Formats: sequence, structure tokens, C-alpha cells
Amino acid sequence: MLRLAAFLILATVTGLAVLQPLHPAAAQERVERKSFLQLLFGGGGRTTQKPEQEVSRTSRVKTAPSPRSIAPPPEPVVEKLENARKILVVGDFLANGTADGLTVAFSQAPGVVVVDRSNGSSGLVRDDYYDWPGQARGIVEEVQPSIIVVQLGSNDRQQLLVGGKREPVRSANWTAEYERRTRALIDALGGGSRPLLWVGLPAFKSPSMTTDMVALNGMLRKQVEKAGGEFIDIWDGFVDEEGKFIFTGSDINGQQVRLRGSDGINVTTAGRRKIAFYVEKSIRRLLGDAAAEGVSAIDSANFPEIFMPPAPDESVAAIMRTMPVAMTDPALDGGTELLGEMPATTGLVRSPRDQLVLDGVLPEPPEGRVDNFAWPRTEP
Repeated sequence: MLRLAAFLILATVTGLAVLQPLHPAAAQERVERKSFLQLLFGGGGRTTQKPEQEVSRTSRVKTAPSPRSIAPPPEPVVEKLENARKILVVGDFLANGTADGLTVAFSQAPGVVVVDRSNGSSGLVRDDYYDWPGQARGIVEEVQPSIIVVQLGSNDRQQLLVGGKREPVRSANWTAEYERRTRALIDALGGGSRPLLWVGLPAFKSPSMTTDMVALNGMLRKQVEKAGGEFIDIWDGFVDEEGKFIFTGSDINGQQVRLRGSDGINVTTAGRRKIAFYVEKSIRRLLGDAAAEGVSAIDSANFPEIFMPPAPDESVAAIMRTMPVAMTDPALDGGTELLGEMPATTGLVRSPRDQLVLDGVLPEPPEGRVDNFAWPRTEP
């Protein structure tokens, strides 16, 4: 019996020793022994991991956006006056961009309204698609603008039908017909009764297209100035110092921005604003205080009558024209000497210069000077 009792006690103690490590409450943490270097310099301690609940709570905290990511507040919409002066913009797709730029330029001016009546694919060549001289008169009568802005010609690199025959671009007959259609459009827009601002064409990526634009600008400038309008040249704003086409250039603030689209034809938002900047200066000069910000009313005091200088009269120009005075022929003014000519002074004794130039004789150098080559040498 004693042996049986001893065997049962031994089996019970052995079972408890086996089950004790499996119990989670009695499990002990394993202690990692430190190395010799860790004992000398420290470290090697066990880092405790943050509870999962605390980590997830921290990850849900949103950080405040940086000041750079905050967009500036939009400008308040300015209500236009009932008698605000209207700027009519007509032309092709470039004119549409100019109208957008002018709308931004005068967005804070209550006395100015920009009316866009452009047609992107139009021109003076394809009058079968859109007849500008035929449509312009009705547009002007409907809008009753104070100033008319035109930008046209970028789509006109096409053959013209003249007398039933197709003429190539920039030929003699093509040029004559194009100038006639330009004059017809100017007459339909009022013929100088209203201020006319004709915006020139910029350079394009294609060299041949750029060459044609130069020729068109010359023809348009001639007809516009002849009718008493103002031709606004924007060429230098879209080329480099060598006159070559550029994609990127200075904006109205002098910053380098993208001005043209990837196709080398269309204009970006910054480019549109730049074209409008050229026109804006002339518009503000014509409108005066009516184009200022904060205008509450428009009357004759702050908005005088707008007029363009009359077209030059050939007869008056012929009367006022005088022949230039040639530098080699001063007798045209009745005199024999040029203006500022002084009489030559005479003297009995010639100067050293006269002796050298007229007689070819060098003056005697002072004795003892280094350039005295007289021989035999004499002591001073």
C-alpha cells in the first residue's frame, strides 16, 4: 500500500509539472541574455510594441493641409452697369481667345462688357462657310458696341476663287481679292465710325505658315490704317530674340509660362491673356475712366466721346510733302553752308598742324627732348 501511495503522489507531481508551462496565467517571459558589449555600452533592451488599438487610433488622425495647398479665394463677381460700354470681338479661333483674355482683364470694371461673336473656323477666304462682310453689319446693329476688336486670317491659307478660277495663296490675284474682302469687312463694321482695333497674327510652329502670317499682317495693316483703324502688332510677344517661334515665353507679369499648345497653333490661357494685354492698353486709352474699377455710374463727365483719327487724305499728304534736304546739297534752303558751319579763321603764322598737313614739314622739337634727332647732337 505504501508503494502504491508513493507511485500516485509521484505521478501527480509529474503531471502538474508538465501542465504548468501550458497555462497562460503561469507562463513566464523569456529573458534574453545580454552580450558583453551590451553590458559595457548598454542597449539591447527589448522594445515594447504599441497596442494595436492605439496605433489604429493614431492613423485616423488627419493632419491640417499646408498653406500652399489652399487655393486663393475667387474674386467677387462685379455687376456690370446698365449703360456699360460694349467691346465687340469678331474673328476666328484666335479672336475667341482674345475675347476670353479681355473678359478677364475687365472682370472688375463695372463699365465694360466684352461681347464675343467670333467663329473659330471662319475667315475671309471661305465666304461660303461664313460670310463675314455679310454678317458683320447685322452684328454691329444688334450689339451697338463702343469699340470693335477684330482678329482674323489664321484660317486663310487657302486658295481663293477669283473669277471662277482658283488662285494660289499670296499670288497677285489672290492678294488683290483678299484686300478687297478686307475693305468690305471694314466697311460692314462701320467704316471708321467706331474705333476699330485690328489685332495682328502671331507666329506659328510651321515655318511656311509663319511666312504667310507675316505677309497677311502686312496686307491687313495697310487696309486697317487706310480706313483710320489701329493695327495692334503682337508678333514680338510670341517669338524669341531671333524672331523664331516659341512655346514658352513671358506672360504679362514677366514670368516664364507656356504660351502655345503642343500643336504649335492654339494658344494657352496665359497666351490668350497676353494677346488681350496688347489690346487692353488701347481700350483703356479710348474708354478713359469708364474702364476703371469701382465706377458706379457712367456719364459724359467720365466717358467722353470716342473717336479715331481720320484716315489720311492723299491730297493733303501731297500738299504737306516736302523734299528732304541732302547733306551734300545745302543750297536747297537758299544758303551755301550747312547749319552750324563756322567761317574758317585765318592767321599770318601757320600752326604746327597746318605746317604738317599743308607743307609736309615737321616742327622743330625742343632741344634735349627724346625725339630731337638733329645731328651733330648739341648740348642744351
